[in-house]
Amino acid sequence: MKYIDFEKNRKLDIILLGRVAIDFNPAYSDKVKEEFKPLKNVHYFEKYVGGSPANIACGIRKHGMTAGFIAKVSDDQFGDYVTDYFNEKGIDTSHISRATHGENLGLTFTEMLSPKESSILMYRNDAADLSLCVEDVDEDYIRQAKAIFISGTALAQSPSREAAIKAVMLAKRNNTKIIFDIDYRSYNWKNEDEISIYYSVVAKEADVIMGSREEFDLTEKLIRPGMTDIESSQYWMSQNARIVVIKHGMQGSTAYVADGEKFSIKPFPVKARKGFGGGDGYGAAFLYGLFSGWEIIDCLEFGSAEASMMVKSNNCSDDLPTTEEVKEFIRKEKAEYGEMIARVE
Repeated sequence: MKYIDFEKNRKLDIILLGRVAIDFNPAYSDKVKEEFKPLKNVHYFEKYVGGSPANIACGIRKHGMTAGFIAKVSDDQFGDYVTDYFNEKGIDTSHISRATHGENLGLTFTEMLSPKESSILMYRNDAADLSLCVEDVDEDYIRQAKAIFISGTALAQSPSREAAIKAVMLAKRNNTKIIFDIDYRSYNWKNEDEISIYYSVVAKEADVIMGSREEFDLTEKLIRPGMTDIESSQYWMSQNARIVVIKHGMQGSTAYVADGEKFSIKPFPVKARKGFGGGDGYGAAFLYGLFSGWEIIDCLEFGSAEASMMVKSNNCSDDLPTTEEVKEFIRKEKAEYGEMIARVE
């Protein structure tokens, strides 16, 4: 079934807008293995491109989709690093520009205490991505894409929030579909009312909304607090949404579609290296299935599989899998655990 009609004959599948950062994860390779331990005791780190929209851009490229990016990065060697990385991955960087007032890329240091216990130490003062401004958002560029992808973190602070909202307005004018990943991170936000105001502005225009139950609660705080998953899906579909995906961590996720149906999936069982990073793999794989015209349950299964693969990994970008690698993972999991291991009847 076709759930969303994307414009054909456009150069790019998705333009993503928002956060690009750098992750420093405890080293875990054949040469150096930092086992589970407090961050203060880690001596060796591995450097990766990070930030949820950046990871998702890399993920959809691994599935053969075309991607562009709108962002501000630091005017230094770290800025060189992330733009060079994007160029190597085939992500269009023509609308990634340099911050001009000394802003820095966000730096994330990861603590891995156990397969289920991870945390991050974030340095995000004067973040370059939040210096994105309305002049950086070009209508001709938006018109080249079938969809834009807005990360909720881009709404945390001006002038980035105005740039993101401008991108949404231009997308509406040009029939470029809007994908909203709520992507709540506590940093840079001042209070929950502000979160609800700006999240709901974008959510009301979005064709696809993805987030956890907590993220939907934050979005809905000033609208109708305490909604159930079904009530949330019905409300956002009464606005504009065609697909609403609500995640419940290890309990799985459910996609609600405009015809009233819902589909649920559980995580595939794996031995995790870290307790985060799965969401970006989930998003990339789900969107690949959606753009490929798959049934929603198949999009969910593909997303759940890639999420499980990524929590096994030591990073959130380099190890994003190809389409065939995800399919092979699903085949092996079903052979071991049964055909319905992830699907929920």
